[in-house]
Amino acid sequence: MATYTPTFDAGLLDRLRGAVRGDIVEPGDPDYDEARKVYNAMHDRRPAIVVRAVDAGDVIATVDFAREQGLPLAVRGGSHSVPGYGTCDGGIVLDLGRMRGIRVDPDTRTAWVEGGCTWADVNHAAHAFGLATTGGIVSTTGVGGLTTGGGMGHLARRCGLACDNLASVDLVTADGSFLTCTDDHHSDLMWAVRGGSGNFGVVTSFAYRLHPIADILGGPTFFPLDAEVIHRYRELVAEADERLGAVFLVGLGPPVPFLPERWHGRPVCGMVTCWTGPRDEDDRIRDRVAALGPVLGRHVERMPYPLINTLFDDLVPAGLYHYWKGAFTQDLPNGAVDAFVEYGARTPSIQSVTVVFPVDGACHRVGPEETAFSYRDADYAIALSPTLTTREDCEAQKDWVRAFHGALEPYSMGGGYVNFMDADDQDRVRANYRTNYDRLRALKRRYDPGNLFRLNHNIAP
Repeated sequence: MATYTPTFDAGLLDRLRGAVRGDIVEPGDPDYDEARKVYNAMHDRRPAIVVRAVDAGDVIATVDFAREQGLPLAVRGGSHSVPGYGTCDGGIVLDLGRMRGIRVDPDTRTAWVEGGCTWADVNHAAHAFGLATTGGIVSTTGVGGLTTGGGMGHLARRCGLACDNLASVDLVTADGSFLTCTDDHHSDLMWAVRGGSGNFGVVTSFAYRLHPIADILGGPTFFPLDAEVIHRYRELVAEADERLGAVFLVGLGPPVPFLPERWHGRPVCGMVTCWTGPRDEDDRIRDRVAALGPVLGRHVERMPYPLINTLFDDLVPAGLYHYWKGAFTQDLPNGAVDAFVEYGARTPSIQSVTVVFPVDGACHRVGPEETAFSYRDADYAIALSPTLTTREDCEAQKDWVRAFHGALEPYSMGGGYVNFMDADDQDRVRANYRTNYDRLRALKRRYDPGNLFRLNHNIAP
C-alpha cells in the first residue's frame, strides 16, 4: 500500500514537535497503523502525521500548523464518525483521545469534560454523585461529535439533547484563538456548536448541566416484527411520561440469553426502556411496554444509569464496516411503519440495527432557531445502517439501505440528523440545517473563511 509523505520539510516538523507535549506519529513508526485506525473500518486512510494532543496548547499548535501549511485537518475524539471524518489521506489527524479529564461539581450539577472523553467516562464520573446527562447509546462514542451534532440518547425526552445541556465550551478556532463560549460570551459560537458539528473549531472542553438521575429501570423488550407493535409503540410515546426513554429497534434477534434461540437471527423489533421515575412505578412501566405485542424476551431491570449505555457495546465493537442514512419524521406515519416492516425483514446482519429515537418532550421546549439543531418539530430521528464484518458485504448492502431510506422519504422531513449522515450526503447539508443554514454559513465566513474545518458535513464559507 502506498504511503503519504508530509508536504513540509523536517525542520517544520521539528518545530511542531517543539510546540506540542503529546506524541507525533509518522508513517513508518511502529504504532502508525494503530494511530490511524478509526471505529468504522470502511476508512483505511494514511495521514501524513497523527498528533496525539494532551492539552489545549497542543490543539492550538496543531491547528496553527495545519492552517499555515495548507494541510487537511481531521479532528478525532471517540473516532465514531461513520463517514470517517476522524482521519484523512496525506493530512494531519488531531487525536484528542488522551484529553480525558473530567471534573464534577455536585453542588452546581455541572461536569467539565475534556474533548477526548467518551460517554462511558462522563457517565462514570457523574454517577458517583447520583447525576447524569443525555449522551449516546453506545458508551465508546466520543462526547465531541455527538454533542456538536445535537446529541440523541435515552434521556432526551426528559433532559433534552446533549447540546441542550451545554453551559459552555472551550473552543480553538481556525486562527488558533482559544475562546470560552457561553450564552453571554461569544454567544454566536455557542449557538453554532449546539448542532453545527465540527465546522467552527475544536472543542477542547465541554461544561454539561447534570440531572439527579442515578438508578433507572432499563433494558430491551423484543417482539415479532409487526406493524401493529410499531403502531402501539407510537401510541405509547405520544402518551408517555417524559421520564420514559423509549428508543425503538428493528433488526434481527441478537444471541442473548433472554431471547429464545429460535429467534436469534430472525426479524424482530424491540424497545429499550429507560425509566427515570420512581421505583414503585417499575411494574406499571414493564406492563405498559409488554402490551406492545407478544413478548419474545426481555431483560428490564433496575440498573445504574451508566449500564444502559453499554448494552450495545458488544454488538458494535470497533473494526466493523458501516454505512449510514438518517431521517426525521413527524409522528410515525403508517407508510413509514410499513417500510420498517418490509426492509426490517431483509436486515442483512445482527449488527445492522435500525434505531428510532424519540425527540419530543424536553427537545420540543427549545425553539428551532435557539440552537443550530433546527429539527425541534420532529418527533423521531431514524438511523439506518448496514453493519457488516467485511468491506465487500457492506458495499453489497448499500442498495438495501438506500432503498430503505427512499421508502421513508415520502414520510420524512427533508433533511436529517448530521450524526446519521454518511460521506455521500454532503448535498443534504442545507436541508439538515433548514432556516439556520444561512446564519451558520455567515458564521463560517467570519470564523473559518479558509474552511480549515472542512472534514465534516461541511458548511462551506
